[in-house]
Amino acid sequence: MKKSLVNLALAFAIAAVALSATLPACAQSAPSGQQTGPTIKDSAEYNAYVTATNQADPKAQAEAYEAFLRQYPNSVVKVSALEQLIAAYQKINDIPKLQDAAGRLLQADPVNLKALALLTYSNRMCAAQGGPNAMQCLNDAGKYGQLGVQALQTAQAPAGTLPEDWTKLKQQTAPIFNGAVGLQALQAKNYPQAAEALSVAVAANPNDLQNVYPLALAYLSQKPIDPKGLFWIAKAVTLAQGNAQISAFGKSAYTKYHGGDDGWQGLVQQAASQQNIPPDFKVPSAPTPAEQAAKLCQTKQVKDMMFDEFELIFTSGNQPCADQVWNQIKGKPIQFEAKVIRAEKYKLMLASTYDDIQNNVADVELTFPVAIPAALTPKAGEMAKVQGNPASFDAKPFMIHMTEGAFIGKRAPATPAKGKAAPKGTTRRKK
Repeated sequence: MKKSLVNLALAFAIAAVALSATLPACAQSAPSGQQTGPTIKDSAEYNAYVTATNQADPKAQAEAYEAFLRQYPNSVVKVSALEQLIAAYQKINDIPKLQDAAGRLLQADPVNLKALALLTYSNRMCAAQGGPNAMQCLNDAGKYGQLGVQALQTAQAPAGTLPEDWTKLKQQTAPIFNGAVGLQALQAKNYPQAAEALSVAVAANPNDLQNVYPLALAYLSQKPIDPKGLFWIAKAVTLAQGNAQISAFGKSAYTKYHGGDDGWQGLVQQAASQQNIPPDFKVPSAPTPAEQAAKLCQTKQVKDMMFDEFELIFTSGNQPCADQVWNQIKGKPIQFEAKVIRAEKYKLMLASTYDDIQNNVADVELTFPVAIPAALTPKAGEMAKVQGNPASFDAKPFMIHMTEGAFIGKRAPATPAKGKAAPKGTTRRKK
């Protein structure tokens, strides 16, 4: 039976907790008077650049670099100056100005890995915080992430950059780019693409919950699910440090696939001790619905079955089992509690199974022999204790049609008989 998927918003909420308060380092100030790459030939321009570089206070340094860029907008060291400007804004935690500087850096150097990483990362932080701009931020993060993935293949190391430093920068930015691309693909329900991109991000850091949890969702959302998601959701349970929603979802997904929760705690312990999924990882799959129905018919009395089990049996394709159960409940009163989806004059549309209660989908049509009194009519969303006689059922979509509807434990208030005194506290209208 299908369990409702944890809302993707949870992934954003967890990411907000997992994300660092500061962005990845963009650049470090060069030693006083030293330059790498292009050489400034104009002495005044050179002195202005060195003056900005030598500022010890980050705020003063940012102001000096802004002044330098206004005075020399086409300087040969414009890219370097913008990188130093971003580093200064990062030190004083001025995210809006940092993003603005990163955008200007990207205009000057469209494949600049530092600028792309900063814009990707900061937009993902914006998405994680929620709010009205969350989806726009997520889309922007995915856009810059995709540009970053492409830049990793085409960008050349800046002049004066050591090969090992360039390699390190690519290694640091790759998971930022792929994580954002994967999260956007997950939101768009492109689960294979999401799994591919997030796998790259997780391979770089298997203990980063902001990518591990979406990776698990990407695998588990596929049809049929990819069982690798069971390892990563177990890993997410340990990284989330007891988050109840992630734990419940992980156990539910495992139980659905395996047919029981035996082995779940062992998998959580295994995932906690291993950085990557074992090459021989395997979780035995559950019996088919027809096999599960046969087992239910063999081991459980019909009078003890719940509506979730009725649904499994009637939709399993195991006709002998379905006939066996239906013949025992047809026309006989059943008392149950269900969620009211819609109330009409003569009938209630109810949700009786776990999934349908969660998803507000009716799976029982309960018809009453007389009009339902207004005083007894429940509101949509309420739980109601009722009784009805099964008359027929639809397998797809699952719906049991019941007659002789009645409420359990509820009676309409009595109307005073004509000529008798009204209850205390009421008045009788004069004719």
